[in-house]
Amino acid sequence: METLSKRVKNLAESETLAMTRLSRELQAEGHDVINLSIGQPDFTTPELIKQAAVQALDQNFTFYPPVPGFMDLREAISNKFKRDNNLDYPPDQIIVSSGAKHSITNVLLSLIDPGDEVLVPTPYWVTYRELIKFAEGKCVYITASLENDYKVTPEQIEAAITDKTKLFIFSSPCNPTGSVYTRDELKDIAHVLARHKIFVISDEIYEHINFNGVHESIGQFDFIKDYVITVNGVSKGFAMTGWRLGYIGAPKTIVQACNKLQGQMTSGTCTISQKAALKALLSDPKQLKELKVMVSVFKERRDVVIELLNEIPGIKTNIPEGAFYVFPDVSELFGKSNGKTTIHNSADLCSFFLKKEYVALVPGSAFGSPNCVRISYAASTKLLIEALRRIKNAISELY
Repeated sequence: METLSKRVKNLAESETLAMTRLSRELQAEGHDVINLSIGQPDFTTPELIKQAAVQALDQNFTFYPPVPGFMDLREAISNKFKRDNNLDYPPDQIIVSSGAKHSITNVLLSLIDPGDEVLVPTPYWVTYRELIKFAEGKCVYITASLENDYKVTPEQIEAAITDKTKLFIFSSPCNPTGSVYTRDELKDIAHVLARHKIFVISDEIYEHINFNGVHESIGQFDFIKDYVITVNGVSKGFAMTGWRLGYIGAPKTIVQACNKLQGQMTSGTCTISQKAALKALLSDPKQLKELKVMVSVFKERRDVVIELLNEIPGIKTNIPEGAFYVFPDVSELFGKSNGKTTIHNSADLCSFFLKKEYVALVPGSAFGSPNCVRISYAASTKLLIEALRRIKNAISELY
């Protein structure tokens, strides 16, 4: 008899977390590893948010919270949706969870039955694929090209729809590409999905890390809003990855289903994190100094990385407008060798960089795009310059 369930055995380890684990192991051995595989800001949580957490402890917010989150937090999220995104979600259409990943898990398990098809633009965030599999759904991939800034078109979506299609899931700004959909692009996509009555998970966790200054939500259009689940959280925009707090705004029936599911699995999210998130979300992002500085620094780093990548033969990239990733095409390097190692694919290339120069990246195969690699520039400019120097040095040995 098998010890482990098929459910767990079929679930792959997150490739991004796997590269982070390998980096830590090499660092523990004394190697000077530059880890550009992890997706978290290298900034600390703003002081006013930390102080709110301290105050919550002092006031003994240490007991079980309501499953969907404290009412004052859900009211703040409702106001935030209206203020920042032109979305109308009253508090009873909001549920707070332990991270946006947890929020997405709740939604998928609430919506997807075995055999339901989920449309997934490629490149996709690595966890979408595994969570859809976990919910026993079927991924239907729609390939976006570098030439179109890794964004899919309404025509591509229309062509992928079948009578089994239940859901479309995407992120903007996107992990892993940094691509940002415009209002017109989202409206055109929304028309296709609304016509076929297909639900949408709009993952907007990178909302505030946006270099063109305008974030657009697909749920803003009245004709699609009853089918949209908007996912967000505090991890990226407020440098709160370790606080583990995400949330959704969604049709009431879906929120009620997520509430029932969450009540049986985890109950309410950490009380201290909720009070810290309340302070974050009451802040106007246009006025929060720490956020403005973080976005400015990320943009400067992006420009440095793009400039240095353009100097390396065999690498093609676009200019991402959000998040903190670059997703270059490295397929011109496939088949090359230094005499000892032959590069067959992006996984080989990432392994080569890690073993040869101690630079950790994530292969594009993790995101459904085997010709690419993901570079996170959530590291200091000094480290980025050194990492790109090492990468250029490693590639110079290939012929």
